[in-house]
Amino acid sequence: MRPPARRPATPALPALLALLACGPAFALVSEDVKKEVKQSQNLEKSGISRQNDIDLKEIVFVIQSQSNSFHAKRAEQLKRSILQQAADLTQEPPRVALTHQLVKQEGAWTILPLLLHFSLTYSRNSSWIFFCEEETRIRIPKLLEVLRRYDPSKEWFLGKALHDEESTIIHHYAFSENPTAFKYPDFAAGWALSIPLVNTLTKRLKSESLKSDFTIDLKHEIALYIWDSGHGQPLTPVPEFCTDGLDSHCATTCQSLLPLCGNPVRKEDIFVAVKTCKKFHGDRIPIVKQTWEGQAGIIEYYSDYAESSIPTVDLGIPNTERGHCGKTFAILERFLNHSQDKIAWLVIVDDDTLISISRLQHLLSCYNSREPVILGERYGYGLGTGGYSYITGGGGMVFSREAIRKLLASKCRCYSNDAPDDMVLGMCFSGLGIPVTHSPLFHQARPVDYPQDFLSHQVPISFHKHWNIDPVKVYLTWLAPSEKDQSRQETRQGSKEEL
Repeated sequence: MRPPARRPATPALPALLALLACGPAFALVSEDVKKEVKQSQNLEKSGISRQNDIDLKEIVFVIQSQSNSFHAKRAEQLKRSILQQAADLTQEPPRVALTHQLVKQEGAWTILPLLLHFSLTYSRNSSWIFFCEEETRIRIPKLLEVLRRYDPSKEWFLGKALHDEESTIIHHYAFSENPTAFKYPDFAAGWALSIPLVNTLTKRLKSESLKSDFTIDLKHEIALYIWDSGHGQPLTPVPEFCTDGLDSHCATTCQSLLPLCGNPVRKEDIFVAVKTCKKFHGDRIPIVKQTWEGQAGIIEYYSDYAESSIPTVDLGIPNTERGHCGKTFAILERFLNHSQDKIAWLVIVDDDTLISISRLQHLLSCYNSREPVILGERYGYGLGTGGYSYITGGGGMVFSREAIRKLLASKCRCYSNDAPDDMVLGMCFSGLGIPVTHSPLFHQARPVDYPQDFLSHQVPISFHKHWNIDPVKVYLTWLAPSEKDQSRQETRQGSKEEL
């Protein structure tokens, strides 16, 4: 039996009072802060100090990176920024690791397989593992100030707290009675584990193997694993871990602009394939035409029935109720063999996917179509036991022509027409040694299925499903081209590439 979870140590009183003075930005956490102030007052009366000295060399920075050339470059830029700040402080440089370089295994991005490496390598001379994404911006002096509030000899799980606003399918309807009760970190703001907690988690991983199951929302699943049904550590919210970047109190912020690396890709260089079937011609296709179809330069609808009024193309593949592997591979072959060679990109979406083609044009400017690129929202299956990653289909799957060429040149194909196309593609590309590339801007579910605080720092590219929503309203609210989009894009294009 595990011992009960330790009570979190309390931040120092002066820092908490300073937070209370920060105004409306902390309205959502003010009650928690007030409680912590009271606890700090009690501790100070007892003569207990919570201040802890910490040097940069005691922090290991782990950038949750990817091997794709664009993402690897962004991660290296963040690494240089961290090291330069350390030099400016005349401190010994910290260790900075990129996850895609640490362990050559499919599931390294899920973090848990890396904990043994962290424990063996860093536990003797480090106090914290600080995780961040490539677009996280870190103010090193402020981060040091924040971490000094927490006793590094204790077990700590720190981050910016997110919570579900209603129970959601992407979290398997967990905590359905009170969705706000469970807190999990927003990776974009950075999150931290103390070395004692890393060591505890490592011992647990040695004694019980990871489940061979789906990885859908890593930040939620990481928090669930650490919490361990109440036997482990809950997330301790840190107000200075931020995503908006507007307040001077923030130790971290994140880059929330739509990536733009030169001129947007021409819409004529993006072939859009919509998977549909006869029974949805009357209700789903009109939504596509009413919303985003006009943004597409080249679009075709693939169905089990040719209907000239849409029009749809009958690929000769019967409709299936489960997966659509046969239909998807037929689309891939049609694109490679019958479309013009100059078309660089193929996007495959469902007939209930809502997508912004104009934003996709900007995003794709950062990727090299001569490389094998498979882009979208990344899921995983069986990664604890040597499984594979894949791009989930509902949010949209983006392929470079080179990726399709390499796939079809291999012998990897569907084991049945109704196999799950996105998972079969993941298995195939994994076997070819071609990693999928994750973008958090693609979404397998509806906006209501994500915390609004999480979506607030994104420029989303897609959502999926019409269930219990007005899809036209969702498109107009979240995805339709706007003046705000244009100003964000112009700002990004005019900014320096270096961090």
